[in-house]
Amino acid sequence: MGEQGRQLRFLVVDDNEDIRDVFCRLVERAGHVAGTAADGVEAVELLEGESFDVMLLDLTMPRMNGVDVVRWLRAHPDVAPTLRVVVISAWAGEHRAVLQELGVDSVMQKPLRIQQLTDLITETLLDLESRPHP
Repeated sequence: MGEQGRQLRFLVVDDNEDIRDVFCRLVERAGHVAGTAADGVEAVELLEGESFDVMLLDLTMPRMNGVDVVRWLRAHPDVAPTLRVVVISAWAGEHRAVLQELGVDSVMQKPLRIQQLTDLITETLLDLESRPHP
């Protein structure tokens, strides 16, 4: 179980299998659950069938890139209304304006440090606690 007794569900979306494995291990070591998708198409399929708290999203992927995944989410607001999208990319700079327009304010540079992921988990848990419960 994660910090404060709440287990977060992460979706790790990256076309690099090694990166997916590393992120999953970090998430699971912190006491949370991680699912994976190798590209945007797989991510969208998973998001339609399961719920996640946080999506760690690469931008540069085959079939459907990260920006297109966020566009799809915005076009389907009922699919994952509370999902926190965190873009993790070595080349996010050129996409920053588009990402901000789409409402993505969490952008982290690769390589991701363990402390960044730990901070992200803490922030997400605090954010979830501060939301009104239905």
